[in-house]
Amino acid sequence: MDRWLGDGGMPLIATVGASFDAYGVDGEDLGWVEGTFTPAGPACNPHGIVQAGVHALLLDAAMNFAINAALAGRDRTRATLELKVETMRPAVLEGRYRLRGDVVRMARQVAYGEATVRDADGQLVSRSTGTFLLHRDDGGGRRP
Repeated sequence: MDRWLGDGGMPLIATVGASFDAYGVDGEDLGWVEGTFTPAGPACNPHGIVQAGVHALLLDAAMNFAINAALAGRDRTRATLELKVETMRPAVLEGRYRLRGDVVRMARQVAYGEATVRDADGQLVSRSTGTFLLHRDDGGGRRP
């Protein structure tokens, strides 16, 4: 998983000003990831406010990373089935924010996650919940 630190394997994440910095697993399958977000120009509207779609991009990626951190072997997330994003406060150009993604529950075929963006004072800026389809390796090393 170390190779996914930074942009998470998606250059768009770095383009908007975000980076994943640490990950781990609490207990058997409760993965987590943390990162930073300093919004860059491409993340913002002409008034310097981060677009809700950028929040969705980062929150979805954080949940995916957290789930993948908890999966064993070649098992991975396959697709986002459902995503809910709420923004409570504006994130602004060049502000400093923390990202966090967590696994809420892991089942055989799906996983449930949650993620947040918080400002420097710890206030909630945006949050998300999601449901993810899992790919479990069949032992043959094939990936659909």
